[in-house]
Order: sequence, then structure tokens, then C-alpha cells
Amino acid sequence: MAIGIKVRDKESIDRALRRFKRKVNRARVLREYRESLAFNKPSDVRREARKEAAKKARRASRRYY
Repeated sequence: MAIGIKVRDKESIDRALRRFKRKVNRARVLREYRESLAFNKPSDVRREARKEAAKKARRASRRYY
């Protein structure tokens, strides 16, 4: 997955770097990289998925009183 930006005319390097960092964060490149560094047992992956689903369900139930 290649992520890049083109520096616009009269755009400072700092602003271009900020745009690049934002784009990388939104694409979750670093998160995927860190997750691939260590092996996760399938049972742990399922446990985390269930935990996330429960968290999302709680958030959704709070929205609709």
C-alpha cells in the first residue's frame, strides 16, 4: 500500500508533512504494521473482536435513548 502526496505550489514542507501524516493515520498504516509485528493467537483475535463489538453496541444503545 503506497501512500503519497504531492506538494502543492507555494505550500510549505511543514504543511505537506502534516497532510502526509494525517493521510497515513487515516489509512491506519502504522496500526497494521504494529499488528503484524507479533503473532496473535486466533482465540485472542476473536476475543478482541467480541470485545469491540460489545463496545460498539454499548455506544449505539447510548445514542438512541
